[in-house]
Amino acid sequence: MRIKVGDQVEVIAGNDKGIRGTVQRVIPGKNRVVVSGINLVKKHQKPRPTGGRSQAQGGIIEFEAPVDASNVMLVCPHTGEPTRVGIRRDEEGHRVRFSKKSGKDID
Repeated sequence: MRIKVGDQVEVIAGNDKGIRGTVQRVIPGKNRVVVSGINLVKKHQKPRPTGGRSQAQGGIIEFEAPVDASNVMLVCPHTGEPTRVGIRRDEEGHRVRFSKKSGKDID
C-alpha cells in the first residue's frame, strides 16, 4: 500500500467526501485504512466483565470504521493538494514515495 500511518489524506468518495484526516491504522490485507474523524459509526455494547471485579462500561460507543484505501487520496506535504503516489528507487536502492503532481519526495 502507498498510504502509511501518520499520512494526511483527503476523502474523495462517500459521505465524508472532501474531509481531511490523519491515518491512524492501515489494514493491508483488506486494502483499508482508518482515518481520524472519518466514517464515524455507533455501536451498542453491553456491560461485560473484564476479568477482575469491575465491568467494562456499556452504552453507545462511537468510533472510526475502516474506509477502502481507494476512497482516500494522500495530501502532498509540499503543496497541500491531494495527489497520487508513485514509488521509485533512490541512489542506494531504497524505495521512496513521491508525489505524482509535484514530483517531490514524500518520505
